[in-house]
Amino acid sequence: MIRSRTISIIVNKKTGDAFDAILQVPPKMMPGAKLNDDGWWSFNGPHGKSRLKFNENKSLGILDHKYIDEESTWNVPMRVVASGDFSEITLTLNKPDELTDDQFDHRMAEMEEMVVTMKNIIES
Repeated sequence: MIRSRTISIIVNKKTGDAFDAILQVPPKMMPGAKLNDDGWWSFNGPHGKSRLKFNENKSLGILDHKYIDEESTWNVPMRVVASGDFSEITLTLNKPDELTDDQFDHRMAEMEEMVVTMKNIIES
């Protein structure tokens, strides 16, 4: 069975500003994050050497991305949607085949903390 988790947060930023802020989050969340010429961010994450690449479309609010670490690869659909003067950010995390259910549960707990940190960065 496929397991997934959708996380949604509201941020106190207009959609375009929230979108732009998310693209600048990697070095603020992962010390030493470096944007390479090929569009991939590289850094040391909680599960070793990691890479992240956005596939964005600002006019549609699409911030899909691929995240790769030493244990797994994630293809993450992510959207930024207008909600008045606020924005709703939604991402869906599908369990990679290489992770056990327990590992996925642990990652989801880590993601909850990361999303709170991301929200604080976006709103600052």
